[in-house]
Amino acid sequence: MPSSAHLTLGRHLAAEARRNPVLTPDLVALLGQVAWAAKVLAAALRTSGLAELTGETGETNVQGESQKKLDLLGNETFIAAFRGTDLVRTMVSEELESPLALTPASGRAPYDLYVDPLDGSSNLDVNGAVGSIFSLHQAGPQGAGDEALLRPGSEQVAAGYAMYGPGTILVYTAGAGTHGFTLDPEIGEFVLSHERMRIPPRGATYSINEGQARTWHPAIRQFIESLRDHPAGGRPYSLRYVGALVADLHRTLCDGGVYLYPASGSTDPQKRTGKLRLMYEAAPLALVTEQAGGSASTGTERILDVKPTSVHQRVPLIIGSPHEVSQAEAFMAVGGKPQQ
Repeated sequence: MPSSAHLTLGRHLAAEARRNPVLTPDLVALLGQVAWAAKVLAAALRTSGLAELTGETGETNVQGESQKKLDLLGNETFIAAFRGTDLVRTMVSEELESPLALTPASGRAPYDLYVDPLDGSSNLDVNGAVGSIFSLHQAGPQGAGDEALLRPGSEQVAAGYAMYGPGTILVYTAGAGTHGFTLDPEIGEFVLSHERMRIPPRGATYSINEGQARTWHPAIRQFIESLRDHPAGGRPYSLRYVGALVADLHRTLCDGGVYLYPASGSTDPQKRTGKLRLMYEAAPLALVTEQAGGSASTGTERILDVKPTSVHQRVPLIIGSPHEVSQAEAFMAVGGKPQQ
């Protein structure tokens, strides 16, 4: 059991709201519902192998990817968390082709929610770590249509992620630092475990899918080679790759280093723009990371400055410690090895 000195998420948000005007009562309530969804999914994942929730549904999502049973459960859980609450007007999800209205157009719901309900589906059937990612914007003007949903990450009100591994972690920012909570299963509450997280200015690990190396831009290949060849703290950088964005990002946030999912040199135009979705993967994690002292870039542009053109837009992502991200950008700027 945690001591009385340990803060639950609810108590923490109440205290933060007194000094952060962004944390309105509605936003505090909304973050509480995100925590509820994370608890529901954590419980489902613990017994997914016994409840026949692993495997595919036989359908594909809007991204053209095979949909897992747990992907569908994750999406339904976030819908259930906010339908009828008057907190979210519109939800944009990786699992939905079109934005979903959760409140009538005439309603007062103050926020729009962008979510990847269950990130890392490829890990689900092997008991690997997965997560959920969320982003919140102020709801657009009444009747403005889907164009009002296309806003840069710099306009996010709050963002964060949940990670389901040996423990369940919830990390959020509302623009005044990044905070992490661990679910205490004995009391069923998220308890503050990582207050005002700070990413090290540089690290000793990198995360990237090296199986795609032949498709990388030459500048990315040379950057990765430089990490292997130039010691960090007296030794070469080590590769650490889980294959679930949330898990790889969380480790990078805690220990420093860099995560990359670069654009592909493939002739497929979708892959040439990157794989990760801007509005509910790259942008929310960029805000979380910047608020912890890190950086996030496409390689040529700050992620939070990218103006979206569609709700499912894809971008390259380089994210982590400022030293490594700036080094990667330097390689990209000259198309290869930076001039000394």
